[in-house]
Amino acid sequence: MTGTAFSVQPRTDAPRSVSVAFTALVIALLCGVGEAITHTAGQLDRLDADIGSLATGLAIRAGIYLVVLGVAVRMARGARWARIALTFGIGVIGLASLIIEPLAATLSAKQISDLFDNLTASAVINGTFRTGHILAVLVAIPAMYHPTARRYFRRTNSLSHR
Repeated sequence: MTGTAFSVQPRTDAPRSVSVAFTALVIALLCGVGEAITHTAGQLDRLDADIGSLATGLAIRAGIYLVVLGVAVRMARGARWARIALTFGIGVIGLASLIIEPLAATLSAKQISDLFDNLTASAVINGTFRTGHILAVLVAIPAMYHPTARRYFRRTNSLSHR
């Protein structure tokens, strides 16, 4: 589906920084999906699992991830509004939501060893996905503001207003 309205690749004239940003955003999304699936699978192992609430949570996340992917595609095609939306949505709100829980756990621990009590394989996998998600966002946001990306967004938007 290259070159169609459904293509999810950056434009061929997009600079490398925009391609890096787009790729990092896709990696962040995949890490988010992996974390959601791992978390849900872990919750399903519990006897008191609320399947309805887990399904609702997955549906909400899937919707958010699809919207973010759509905005990322628009960003890769040069839409400045998409770059701004990703900066605040993913770079501020999303990043904060990923960091708050582990930060709260770290700050509430009396000793560092408390953080490793009851550590499970599922927690390690979730932590790996979350770390990958955070790192991908920390690559994507600066890449969208690299000088070559700024020129690309300026040029693309000036061409669309003619």
